[in-house]
Amino acid sequence: MVRTGLYFAAVPAFAGGFLGWQGWWAPAAPLLGLAGFVLFFFRDPERAAPSVPGAILAPADGKVLAVEEVILDGQAQIQVSIFLSIFDVHVNRAPIAGRIEAVHYRPGKFHIASTRRASRENERNEIVLESDGGRVVVRQIAGLVARRIEFWREIGDQVERGERLGMIRFGSRAEVVFDRRCRVEVRPGQHVRAGVSVLAVRE
Repeated sequence: MVRTGLYFAAVPAFAGGFLGWQGWWAPAAPLLGLAGFVLFFFRDPERAAPSVPGAILAPADGKVLAVEEVILDGQAQIQVSIFLSIFDVHVNRAPIAGRIEAVHYRPGKFHIASTRRASRENERNEIVLESDGGRVVVRQIAGLVARRIEFWREIGDQVERGERLGMIRFGSRAEVVFDRRCRVEVRPGQHVRAGVSVLAVRE
């Protein structure tokens, strides 16, 4: 459980509990249900990264929206875009082991996270990871409801593959960009799990 989830759940849980104690179950039930959903949303299960040499793991749970070639800093790269519904785990994890070289936050709009406009225009946090095998970029992108991106690490930190980086609240998008010479292992429509599913393998 992510600790901030307890704070979000506390108000509806207290209000629902008080109303139920008074015998007013009609208004109490939806408040208690809301508190339960908030706790469900902020869940943070333990996960073990697979021991696949050269693997680039999913940074987020969700459905793969696109696997496409993009230009980043003048170089052709592969970008995998993942949509997180409100029912997915929203904790983000490092796709590779490496050093956090840079973090770039950019304010923006709040389009529906599954649209291409969200990829270009929404609020985001871009994390650059450097390793001996090359650079991987992870983007945390806010959605229509999510208006808060959390990043729990610092520039210069060394992270392990599958280690927690942060989270995005209430429906969002994640993108990971890596060398086009990597062998892609996923396709659009596939559901992936952060820190577990292999998106690509460095060759």
